[in-house]
Amino acid sequence: MRSGETITVDTVSHEGILEDQGRDPVAYFGRRGVPRDQVLDDAVAIAADYSRTERDFDVDGPHVVTGPVYVEGAEPGDVLKVEMLSMLLRVPYGVVSSRHGKGALPRLAGGGVPAGITLEEIMPPVGTDGRATGDPTRYGDVSVFTPVRRGRDGVPSGVLPRGGSGEVVFPLHPFMGMMGVAFAPADTLTAPSLNSIPPTLGGGNIDINLLGVGATFFLPVYAEGALFYTGDSHMAMGDGEVALTAMEGSLRATFRLTVCKAGSGDAPSVAFHYPFAETSDAWVPIGLSDPDGSRNGQVNDLNIAMRRAVVNALDFLQDDLGMDRAVAYAYLSAAADFEISQVVDRTVGVHGVIRKDHFTAQ
Repeated sequence: MRSGETITVDTVSHEGILEDQGRDPVAYFGRRGVPRDQVLDDAVAIAADYSRTERDFDVDGPHVVTGPVYVEGAEPGDVLKVEMLSMLLRVPYGVVSSRHGKGALPRLAGGGVPAGITLEEIMPPVGTDGRATGDPTRYGDVSVFTPVRRGRDGVPSGVLPRGGSGEVVFPLHPFMGMMGVAFAPADTLTAPSLNSIPPTLGGGNIDINLLGVGATFFLPVYAEGALFYTGDSHMAMGDGEVALTAMEGSLRATFRLTVCKAGSGDAPSVAFHYPFAETSDAWVPIGLSDPDGSRNGQVNDLNIAMRRAVVNALDFLQDDLGMDRAVAYAYLSAAADFEISQVVDRTVGVHGVIRKDHFTAQ
């Protein structure tokens, strides 16, 4: 496609088609009261016919990834500007999944317990962990079906049981968890550097819930044509994504993809070497704990992600907004927010929120 054009992608959620759920979305969702005409034909086809590579449920990324999209004129050293124009629900339901050994409260490899919690506090509970069977359908993972309905003031909302006859109702905020460009060369289709789980300097599974309609995501380009891809569609997600997944559900996403050249002023300076985001009312510098695609071992230290987010925020305030660096550091401490993007993707993330109205004349 040409720079500045729009593209619409019918994304497919991985929930309902993975091995631990039986790879049969008609049966899986049917048991939850979903009629056949509300199960996507493309989800059925992917579950039944996928054969591009041999699947290893315990190792491979779970996501259904659509791409790559070649953007004319994009060259290494440029930035790809991704504008979120529309995010429409393709189905009236989602799934939130908690899988053993993953999430914020995992049991570690070898049976260990993460610092700060006890064996009894691991989720899902240790007694339900069936990973030793080698059969994903017996792993004891918990997937919570989440229907969509009109909630307060007619807003589309997710609904979860509270216990008894009560409910928890929360508004949806659709966004794509994964948006990226080709980042790492690889000799095989299953090379670790191509795994869909950890985010990288090329974006990918970035999982920042601010990136809904109206937001812009800037990605440094590493390959000719940028080779944009997307997936991991979310209907709603809280900061941290603690249980492992958000409310996952298939979306129809429309983007505008624009190539930004160095010196043009069309992209923040930080974006030429690190992912950066923007909303209508905030700039969003990003920090990742291990942004090289886990090629040198995986680091999931939130302190590292936090430091990088702060450095990227300082670079932006100094280089793009002209602030003295020491004053910018003071400003970040006094008035900016730093939020946990996610703690579940091996490489963890932190993003800053710098409000634009702080920089307008009073």
